[in-house]
Amino acid sequence: MTDAVPILEMRSITKEFPGVKALSDVSITVGAGEIHAICGENGAGKSTLMKVLSGVYPYGTYSGEIWFRGGVVEFKDIRASEQAGIAIIHQELALIPELSITENIFLGNEIAHAGIIDWSAARGRAVDLLARVGLRDDPDTQIKHLGVGKQQLVEIAKALAKDVKLLILDEPTAALNEDDSQHLLDLILGLKGKGITSIIISHKLNEIEQIADAITIIRDGRTIETLDVHAGGVDEDRIIRGMVGRSLESRYPDRTPHIGDVFFEVRNWTVRHPQIAERLVCKGSNISVRKGEIVGLAGLMGAGRTELAMSLFGRSYGVYESGQVLINGKEVALKDVQSAIDHGLAYVSEDRKALGLNLLDTIKRSIVSAKLGKIARRGVIDPYAESDVADDYRKRLRIKTPSVDVGVSKLSGGNQQKVVLAKWMFTDPDLLILDEPTRGIDVGAKYEIYTIIQQLAAQGKGVILISSELPELLGISDRIYTIFEGQVTDDLPVSEATPENLMRSMTSARQKAGR
Repeated sequence: MTDAVPILEMRSITKEFPGVKALSDVSITVGAGEIHAICGENGAGKSTLMKVLSGVYPYGTYSGEIWFRGGVVEFKDIRASEQAGIAIIHQELALIPELSITENIFLGNEIAHAGIIDWSAARGRAVDLLARVGLRDDPDTQIKHLGVGKQQLVEIAKALAKDVKLLILDEPTAALNEDDSQHLLDLILGLKGKGITSIIISHKLNEIEQIADAITIIRDGRTIETLDVHAGGVDEDRIIRGMVGRSLESRYPDRTPHIGDVFFEVRNWTVRHPQIAERLVCKGSNISVRKGEIVGLAGLMGAGRTELAMSLFGRSYGVYESGQVLINGKEVALKDVQSAIDHGLAYVSEDRKALGLNLLDTIKRSIVSAKLGKIARRGVIDPYAESDVADDYRKRLRIKTPSVDVGVSKLSGGNQQKVVLAKWMFTDPDLLILDEPTRGIDVGAKYEIYTIIQQLAAQGKGVILISSELPELLGISDRIYTIFEGQVTDDLPVSEATPENLMRSMTSARQKAGR
């Protein structure tokens, strides 16, 4: 930690929800001008603590004290915390896609004279703010035309427009590629140089090591310790030990694969972009999966991994042009999602909140939603069977919840991901396609999900794993395909794969024959 006078002290914060104590006597001290990281497993209470600080959970709904800039503060809402100089950027960005960059930056904080918005002044101020965060786009550009990395920068510009003193970033790089992540980390360091204090929540421990001055670890709703990064002795293993209460000897479970015959094949799969007819998102792709095999898909952002997966899963993306899908040697037509499910396919989307879950549903309804016929009698859902099934998956997947009647929106990201996995496991698929299944979740929950994947493979099921993390692909896959600009460029057994040769194939159009 730095020797700076604290800008923030949260003292003995306790926050309860019905049936759950989310925070229990949590305390944290943040020095002025430092970058302070908060680490912990999913469900540990990190985001809850920041929602208390930022007024999302207002004063009176928790116990304990918050001291900010030398005095006690009692925020009744987000606006009150923003007026004090605190801004929070959530993992799910709070931008309106149809509005321009300028309109989003000043939404709720408009530059106005006599009740009339001065758009010329707002646009000029937006140009200055965008320059500060290194974004060169026209401020009149609609948010929907920006990538996620640029949207993050707009959120930070929005915070700077409010004269922020303390910036809270919740999983800021979870959905970013390496270049965008590094740019954002450099920006946070740059803001530190200008006196802005930051609190960052992240599961990417290498990034935490890179930029943090101090790290507070929270486990099971309690403060475990605060580490001074500059004092030395702080590395990923040390942080993990604090997070999970033990050392992880290996990031990936041990496994002896038992791989059978090819049962799923894709031949010359070609798909066009849904809006741009002349653009091919899949170009004559050929892949195969054997029983009991975990097949990785590696590619840079925009390479076409998700497009390939979604187009195979009932043509959920793009316009089918040509190609065949064979299951157990027989050609099948997967023309819609239902036919894909009926033929034994399941797809866990990379966007669990938009495409994987209905956030208005309970856990039990979410788990059974993809195969209601299994718990129905004469077309009527059996509520007892529904509860029994959901509770069984709650125990098997160790979903942290007091009841399966709780809404999925109340769960942490890692537990939501387990619900999505349970939903598709309930369909009893032969092939499970997992698109970034561990994005935004902690190392402990990752290990549990890896174990689930391996258990499915041990049952003779095939798994296609899409991941942006090469160590993850190398750690859990049996074989890895690489994709570049919609084209499968290589097919390597994991014993021959290295980060270097994978990256070479991920950035080259040269194509090798499939194995």
